[in-house]
Amino acid sequence: MDEKKNFFENLSSKSAFKVGLLSGLAIMFVVGFFIMLGLLLKGGDFSLGNKTNNNPTVANNGDNAAAPTVIELKDITKDDWMRGDKKAKLTIVEFSDIDCPYCVKFHETMQKLSEDYKGKINWVYKHFPLTSLHPNAFKKAEAAECVGDLGGNDKFWPFLDKLVTDKTITMDKLAEVAATFGVNATKFQECYDSGKMTSKVQDMADQAVKAGGRGTPYSVIIFDNQKTPINGALPYEQVKAQIDALLK
Repeated sequence: MDEKKNFFENLSSKSAFKVGLLSGLAIMFVVGFFIMLGLLLKGGDFSLGNKTNNNPTVANNGDNAAAPTVIELKDITKDDWMRGDKKAKLTIVEFSDIDCPYCVKFHETMQKLSEDYKGKINWVYKHFPLTSLHPNAFKKAEAAECVGDLGGNDKFWPFLDKLVTDKTITMDKLAEVAATFGVNATKFQECYDSGKMTSKVQDMADQAVKAGGRGTPYSVIIFDNQKTPINGALPYEQVKAQIDALLK
């Protein structure tokens, strides 16, 4: 004991400070280690802060996070692109990315549902391009809007179907494809080059985020006053079950 006492008495004040500081750090490290070990054994969460990204960059296969408790959705108007009976009791609003592979799968699901529930449901399509993953998706959305602007609902849907399903179409062929559906290629190109549809596509994307979309496709079933989210590319059977439960 005297030897330890003499050791500390012989240290200079500067050296004693260093020894004390290092000892304190060592104690803190040991205590911190056991605290972390305890949390780990209890399944603790070591995430740092809020990592939620409000700028969607994720294509979704149906494993989305929990839907929001309140879904903000604009009323459907005559200006929306609708496939099906306008008087149908049930509407599915889809926010989608033309170049998203999961959206391609869900597009097929929605086409089948539209046929199987003809007169009972309608399908409203809105753009939600994720440019960080699909750099051409926004411009393709603008192209679809130009076709709709020039040819109406009857031209919009077949053009959209073509862009979604045929991935061999290059950006320089959009006017040519539009022409195959009876849209004037020159007028289409003027609309496309002008950027007049940019704000419309952006507004739809903003609507998607407000409605709870964090990936694509993101859809909302509207029935009476109920709004039910569909997160991702759910298979036909699962969406059908939701529709049947509402229409029973």
